[in-house]
Amino acid sequence: MSDLGTAIVTGAARGIGHGIVERLVEDGYHVVALDRLEAVHDVADGLRAAGARIDSEVADIRDRAGIVAIMERFAPFDVIVNNAAITGTFHFEELTEEHFREAFDINAVGTFIVAQEGARRMRNGGRIVNIASRSFAGAPQMAHYAASKTAVVGLTRAMAIDLSPRDIRVNAVAPGVVDTDMLHYMTPERQQMMLSLQLLGRIGQPQDIARAVSFLASPENRYITGQVLIVDGGRSLGQGQLPPEDSPYA
Repeated sequence: MSDLGTAIVTGAARGIGHGIVERLVEDGYHVVALDRLEAVHDVADGLRAAGARIDSEVADIRDRAGIVAIMERFAPFDVIVNNAAITGTFHFEELTEEHFREAFDINAVGTFIVAQEGARRMRNGGRIVNIASRSFAGAPQMAHYAASKTAVVGLTRAMAIDLSPRDIRVNAVAPGVVDTDMLHYMTPERQQMMLSLQLLGRIGQPQDIARAVSFLASPENRYITGQVLIVDGGRSLGQGQLPPEDSPYA
């Protein structure tokens, strides 16, 4: 297995984060997996038993002092992946200020804290990948989430400019609907509605997002920065599922 250096991944205990950790370990990174859930240790234990170089830490990305203490132990970094986030569905008129502030505090401010402290401990030529969301283009009953992920997109582009003198490339991946716990919180009716909007006729898997992160995090990525890679199975094209080839409407 090659040694590509050290990568830190937030929100690593489940879903997309777990998939990203598995992929980066496979790519040859020493991975530092962070999550506020104790289950992050189970993820690390399972991969370590298979020979992976991985450490796990329980941390809240809003706690700058805690993040700094962890980073000081494992720096310098070659890759930072900001994946930790919260979501939820609320009709706009029922969305509370508390929910709105919490979404920004974790999804935007938490991402900023990890990115800033990580960049301070990153080798020149490193790569930062922020997990945004296709919802930055708009999403029903998710004003708080969409707004916070739009902030992540803006943060990504600004970081790419400011960190370019150090040849640090900063990009974002914007997933569409992915088969994670977030999807399962939705009612069956909403899940079916989301599926009907997928151009490829299927829901994405965490591994689909992990492959995109692997590409942008690779040292072979020498000339891509400040970009948002939408990984949504074509949902952003707005066409919904195409009819089968033998359909009279095909």
